[in-house]
Amino acid sequence: MATRQIASTGEFVQDTPATSKAAPKDEDRRLHVKVYSPFKVYFDSEAKSLSAENDTGPFDVLPKHHNFLTLLKACTIVIRTDTAKQEIRISRGVMHVRKDQVTVFLDV
Repeated sequence: MATRQIASTGEFVQDTPATSKAAPKDEDRRLHVKVYSPFKVYFDSEAKSLSAENDTGPFDVLPKHHNFLTLLKACTIVIRTDTAKQEIRISRGVMHVRKDQVTVFLDV
């Protein structure tokens, strides 16, 4: 058995042969993305990646991304799923990433 650290949570876990086989491949992992404002939900589903922009520039969020919180500036959020790409134009927002879950609060 080997010990490894989960990148998104920082938690240490023991790898066993059964655990190693059951773990999803990196290309099979997904994010749960929810983009909403006080009166409308723009997106609430699984995605492969998300792109946005903050004051330091454009960035991408992929599965296993480190936890973080950022203010978004006026940009187009691009959400990529297995079959499509959705673009949401925003004026500002707050993004919270934690354990493969991305939440974007708009109009705050």
